[in-house]
Amino acid sequence: MSRAQKIPTYFFLSLWAALAIFPIWTLIINSFKPQKEIFSNPFGLPKTFTFDGYKAVWLQGNFDTYFLNTIYVTLISLTLIIVFGSLAAYALAKWNSKISTALYVFFIAGLMIPIRLGTIDLVRIMQTLSLQDTIWSLIPVYVAMGMPISIFILTAFVKTLPKEMFDAAKVDGATEWHIYLRIVFPLLRPAIATVAIFNMMKIWNDFWFPLVFIRAEKARTISLGVSLLFGQYRTDWTRALSTLSLAAVPILILYVLLSREFIKGLTAGAVKG
Repeated sequence: MSRAQKIPTYFFLSLWAALAIFPIWTLIINSFKPQKEIFSNPFGLPKTFTFDGYKAVWLQGNFDTYFLNTIYVTLISLTLIIVFGSLAAYALAKWNSKISTALYVFFIAGLMIPIRLGTIDLVRIMQTLSLQDTIWSLIPVYVAMGMPISIFILTAFVKTLPKEMFDAAKVDGATEWHIYLRIVFPLLRPAIATVAIFNMMKIWNDFWFPLVFIRAEKARTISLGVSLLFGQYRTDWTRALSTLSLAAVPILILYVLLSREFIKGLTAGAVKG
């Protein structure tokens, strides 16, 4: 393809990138503006830089508590999703039978059923287990929510691994656990990066389940804490946008660190399997 033929492709990719970056750019620049300037000059650079919003977030609110709660919930949920998802993917990819196919379909069916449909029953379960108003009420829900897409991605990746590699390991006397821990899991790194990014975005930004399960101030997450900044009659937009900017930092850092593996994981299933 000549350089002239690539121009339309570059144009549309640049346009798409600009559309994707624009909301983040608007969020960040407005977090440094006074309240009045946000409305008078929403898309331009700040005429007067102010850090009042960021100071208020750390000094007046409980952002540190919300932030730590969200980190705990996200890290524990992601760890469980990756461990259980990779184990299930390895078993489903290498166990060829009608039962394994039925189990795979059962897991994938979760992609088509919104977990919010079971909110009332989930509330009853959390009350029975005395988990209401704690961050531990969120973790099992997020694990269940993340398993379908994780099993789908990881199973597709395991199927791309050569069968001869597993046969050679078995000839050398390796057990299924050794094969999983020493061969499969290290090779799953690109797919795990994809799973981590997909699920972290959903867990980190979730508002519904913290709203339903949590009332206590000490157990609130970032999304629930940010909602308190938006009033019916008045909103401190400088503080709200500063909070949202800080809340977006972990996701951006994770994506930058895992972007290369993320792309490998997305394209892995296109080779074979």
